[in-house]
Amino acid sequence: MFTGIITDIGTVRSIAPGTDSRISIATGFDVDELDIGASIACSGPCLTVVAKGRDGGQGWFAVEVSAETLARTTLGRWAPGHRVNLERAMRLGDELGGHMVSGHVDGIATLRARAPVGGEDGSVRLTFQAPPGSSKLVAEKGSVTLDGVSLTVNHVADDSFSVNLIPHTLENTTLGDHGEGADVNFEADMIARYLNRLALA
Repeated sequence: MFTGIITDIGTVRSIAPGTDSRISIATGFDVDELDIGASIACSGPCLTVVAKGRDGGQGWFAVEVSAETLARTTLGRWAPGHRVNLERAMRLGDELGGHMVSGHVDGIATLRARAPVGGEDGSVRLTFQAPPGSSKLVAEKGSVTLDGVSLTVNHVADDSFSVNLIPHTLENTTLGDHGEGADVNFEADMIARYLNRLALA
């Protein structure tokens, strides 16, 4: 379980493709404190640490990514040098700074518009097209997770929704890197997901 509060931006070191791709990610986390088998949210998806080490003083960890995850997320498009939002799993008693995030991605949202709010150094409004069938899971003033980042939905219209990114979020996550047409990993609010399932029952 995660909160959607990013604590490090890692960089893809290498990718070994296969039925289960193996991705190595450089990180600022203290790898001595990472356990093999630990869960880390990597730009959204919850992945399991299968190896770790240091290379010239730079810590790194490796994860294995299933075909299902590659099909549902943007991870299949990653290449060495790609920047990755990282969050370690929440411990019982930790502050819940964002919202309850499972790390189970529902699909891919596409950035349709990017507009500054209040000047060049202010916030930025991003408008996304929701993944097919997912717009009903997004509510104004509700929560959504994009590339692992917990965000508040400002506006919903048909199959699109908008979020506002403050300068801190732009500087401390990869969302500030994205231009129009970029795809991001989308996770709906967990409560909305279950309420929708109950409504269909």
